[in-house]
Amino acid sequence: MHHWRRDVVELAALFTAVAVADAVANLIGHGPDGPALLVISAVVLAATAGFHTWWARHHGHAPPETDTGARPRSGERQTGPSVPSAVAVQATGGESSLWRMRTTVKDEPGSLATLCTALAGLRVDILSLQTHPLGEGTVDEFLLRAPGELPAAEISRAVAQAGGASTWIERADAHDLVDVPTRVLGLATRTALDAAELPLALRQLLGRCTIRSLPASPLDKGRGVDGVPVEGALEDTVMRLRAPEGGVITVERPYLPFTPTEFARARALVELDARLGPRVPLSEDVLTLPEGNDITVRRADTGDLEAAKDMHERCSARTLAMRYHGPVGDADRYLNHLLSPRFGRTLAVQTASGRIVGLGHLLWDGNETEVALLVEDEWQRRGIGTELLGRLVTMAVEAGCESVYAVTRASNSGMVAAMRGLGLPLDYQIEEGTLVITARLDAVPVEAGLPYERQQRYGERIVRD
Repeated sequence: MHHWRRDVVELAALFTAVAVADAVANLIGHGPDGPALLVISAVVLAATAGFHTWWARHHGHAPPETDTGARPRSGERQTGPSVPSAVAVQATGGESSLWRMRTTVKDEPGSLATLCTALAGLRVDILSLQTHPLGEGTVDEFLLRAPGELPAAEISRAVAQAGGASTWIERADAHDLVDVPTRVLGLATRTALDAAELPLALRQLLGRCTIRSLPASPLDKGRGVDGVPVEGALEDTVMRLRAPEGGVITVERPYLPFTPTEFARARALVELDARLGPRVPLSEDVLTLPEGNDITVRRADTGDLEAAKDMHERCSARTLAMRYHGPVGDADRYLNHLLSPRFGRTLAVQTASGRIVGLGHLLWDGNETEVALLVEDEWQRRGIGTELLGRLVTMAVEAGCESVYAVTRASNSGMVAAMRGLGLPLDYQIEEGTLVITARLDAVPVEAGLPYERQQRYGERIVRD
């Protein structure tokens, strides 16, 4: 019905226009300048019609300049769930960056909302948020996704204008996308399985920090280790925790103060380790030497102290000097420290008769990692040192270490050859006959542990020179 009425109206308008045009044509045509006026009128009407057509195409039905996001434009229809804004930026050729940011805001209603509004103004997406309540304010820790071209200084400036103070920001990676409860549970599981994981778990929990373990002294009895109470102590950028075996664990992070929440999490991990007691994963591999002898490579701890001392007695003075680069008579006193899972991981090479003939140590040295080898004289030059070093480096890669270093004598050609055999970038420093070789692990993929050639060799379960 609606269409029928519209057709009648359009037909009536057409007849009216024809009648008016005929009357005008008769009036002008009989005048002295009639033909010229008709031509001019036709040109003007044609020009007007052409301009109207151009205007309608470019303005009348064109979509708005700013996409409201209500629906995709024609030719860009999407199926499935809508794409988040940050992903949409990447899809159109842009890039995004992940940032970890921590700032302190006033503990009052609306302070967090103001901060979030400022971030939204820069098109910064908040992926996760943790709050650390303090006495006079709240420390908010964010995981942010920002446009790739947005510098960190601009984010910090916007946060400061929104009321944030003591702002700290650094690059993040995909590992930070795991939520905090999941990450803490994973670290607790690793600590429960292996006592040597505690320093690594603390480092991953608290970020870039330096962790040192100090033994207890007899004078500390009854008053806390180094003056540290049982519940630990927090002093701005330093926390001290009672180690499960006595002594103290010191954690330092000069660039960012610790919060009470972080202190409580670290203390919970240490308490878990103390309740579970000494433990080392029971795993061993039987390998075959080129001459046909079988050896077993396994984890070692303080329970192997006597067997390790017996191996020291069988080693020559030169071999011990190459290993400890110090007074040979003091070698035995190092063993209890070296074999403790609290300070790192130790691998032992054991013969079929049960005698230990080689030791490899991976030691947590603050924020660095040291590797050290000792192989009994009669068992040297059979590839045992190379096997131990390869396994220690694999452990270091799995633990997230950026590099490992070995300290030895400059004349220790066997250790130099073993380090070169890793196929990794090496740095050398020598001073007064002491050689420090550092292997950079940033080129080693975590899932591989070692270069492909070494993985193939280990897959044969045969040790070769």
